[in-house]
Amino acid sequence: MVSRKLYLHALLGGLLLTVSACSPQPEQKTTESVESKAPVAKQIPYVVEAEFGSRQDEYYWLRDDERKAPEVLAYLEEENAYYDAYREDYSALTGELEQEIIGRIKQDDASVPYTKGDYRYSTRYEEGKEYPIHTRTHIETGEEQILLDVNVLAEGQPYMAVSNMQVSPDQNLLAYVVDNNGRRQYELRIRDLTTGEDLPDRLTGLSASIAWAQDNETLFVIENDPQTLLSTRVLKHKLGEPAENAELVYEEQDKTFYMSVYNTTDDEYVVINLNQTVSTEMRVLDASKPDGDFVVMAPRERDFQYSADHIDGRWIISTDWNAPNYQIMQVAADQIGDKNNWQPLIPHNPDVFINDFTVFQNYLALNERSNGLRHIRIVPWNDLDNSTVIASDEAAYVTRFERNVEQDTDVLRYAYTSLTTPNTVYAYNMATQERETLKATEVPNYDASQYETARTWATARDGVKVPVTLLYKKGFQQDGTAPLYQYAYGSYGSSSDPYFRSTVFSLVDRGFVYAIAHIRGGQEMGRAWYEDGKMMNKKNTFTDYIDVTEHLVNEKYAHPDKVFGMGGSAGGLLMGAVANMAPEKYRGLVAHVPFVDVVTTMLDPSIPLTTNEWDEWGNPITTKESYEYMLSYSPYDQVAEQDYPALLVTTGLHDSQVQYFEPAKWVARLRANKTDANPLMFKTNMSAGHGGSSGRFSRLKEVAEEYAFILDLLEEPEQSE
Repeated sequence: MVSRKLYLHALLGGLLLTVSACSPQPEQKTTESVESKAPVAKQIPYVVEAEFGSRQDEYYWLRDDERKAPEVLAYLEEENAYYDAYREDYSALTGELEQEIIGRIKQDDASVPYTKGDYRYSTRYEEGKEYPIHTRTHIETGEEQILLDVNVLAEGQPYMAVSNMQVSPDQNLLAYVVDNNGRRQYELRIRDLTTGEDLPDRLTGLSASIAWAQDNETLFVIENDPQTLLSTRVLKHKLGEPAENAELVYEEQDKTFYMSVYNTTDDEYVVINLNQTVSTEMRVLDASKPDGDFVVMAPRERDFQYSADHIDGRWIISTDWNAPNYQIMQVAADQIGDKNNWQPLIPHNPDVFINDFTVFQNYLALNERSNGLRHIRIVPWNDLDNSTVIASDEAAYVTRFERNVEQDTDVLRYAYTSLTTPNTVYAYNMATQERETLKATEVPNYDASQYETARTWATARDGVKVPVTLLYKKGFQQDGTAPLYQYAYGSYGSSSDPYFRSTVFSLVDRGFVYAIAHIRGGQEMGRAWYEDGKMMNKKNTFTDYIDVTEHLVNEKYAHPDKVFGMGGSAGGLLMGAVANMAPEKYRGLVAHVPFVDVVTTMLDPSIPLTTNEWDEWGNPITTKESYEYMLSYSPYDQVAEQDYPALLVTTGLHDSQVQYFEPAKWVARLRANKTDANPLMFKTNMSAGHGGSSGRFSRLKEVAEEYAFILDLLEEPEQSE
């Protein structure tokens, strides 16, 4: 299970329009031209009881856990129809944008193959097809084999996602998981790669986790709770046995932990990884002994986190033990169980955050973050004080590890990207420091020389400097006339890195400045940056975003009446808070699958993800201070009788991360209270979940709809005779 952050966060760009309080407001596009009237949700008195206060929730009836209530579905469809009628006026623009955006996608593309065992594995797309085709090619014979064609799996399905696939150690079987409604509750399937047929084995209601034992017939998976969707039970399944015979090997009792299961890079161990916001516990099993017992790497403690990988009889560990920005340690495989046996390797650096690591026979590769940017450092095991940083020529960029599945090699595969540089995969020889380009992503109809990227620093109201990454067309005049599209996330320590986003050029080419605000709550500036934007510091996330907007307007990157903002999931919470706190600064806001009913959700342990996230937001059940603080910013609770900017809100009926009824209730309350005539549009994808549509083209169509909504708001209204 993942938190309310990711998946969507990785797909999002950013968007926002502002109306300055000190300048005259332009005439706004209103909904008066839409023939159908805005839906009005009925109000039914309902009291949400809590230890520290009771609240009226007149739209609570919109919650239907079964997603079958006729009156609820009818209301959602009515909202969809209202949105469809509204956007009919600019349907030609939407179609134009869709073709532009799709036109920047190389439709017959393929990933860089990686080698494991006797094969090179790759994923490709074919022209016109929505879904990937996973293949492998035999190293000696050159014969290609299709492992999975997701287009075939998707036939007759409104939604299809293959979220994990793992080949057995003998390379003859493929375990994979599918989700056909977007709720991220998976079915395990096993394909015999010698025949191409699936075995009769089926396990349902799982997370996406898969781990193989070395006997090629034992699989470890995780069963989710059907109500809360919590990943709580690790099952051991023997091929050929009925699903109900799967053996329970571990059950987590603490419902504040997320859980996953996987193999170490060398495939010698099966790992159960238990993660809480502030705590970690790993349990490991020799993969050659599937009927053995899992052993604890180090017992869980509050405010103690770690991750580990195995190589040559020792575990390499990244941990925040006495190291807020993490340090690297090691322990012999026969000495696990007590963190006091760990030995230091790479010390803590208060100015550098260790984001990730990869182990090789002769080298340790570190993915680090400093000054808000990610870079890669290579450290030889035989000389830990003599490291090398892989350099970059750009001011704002991202480097990350690619698929590195072989430990006995001196070649590291990594990816490099920036707002103007499409994803490029390199092979870096750690011994010679030579670099080879394996693949530079081809982006049709794109010329990097036409764009520029820059960094600026906004001063927050408490004096903290907030980094901002900018993208604009070359020749941009910093004269305060441009529209602005401002994106941010700011939760869970998830950083909004400046990845290449081909979609956003449809706005930049039309004069927009695209800005990523690296606000607190992320981890761009280290662990303290995250801590200063969570729990009782959460409002820093919202005020940072507003202060970045003011900075960009004051520095004349944007016109004060042309600022748009976008965020999704926890970033949708950001949009909701900003809409309440500073509506006059934004011409329009887009909130995708927004987490907006914070208090009610965090009061209810039956709602998926609630218990996992009390250390992110606070626990309003047990702590009055948390209850009152969360209530003071919860977008749903803070809706007021005031003017709001134009709003586009989206959700998925089957969303497992943020339940559809949160944005549904928020929109209903906004409709009943807002005092402006600006459009408020609400779209529910009736066959998808948190990440939106599953097909690559259908996802791009949703982006086109979002951009068209924004661009239409910029159109000058026709003057009457």
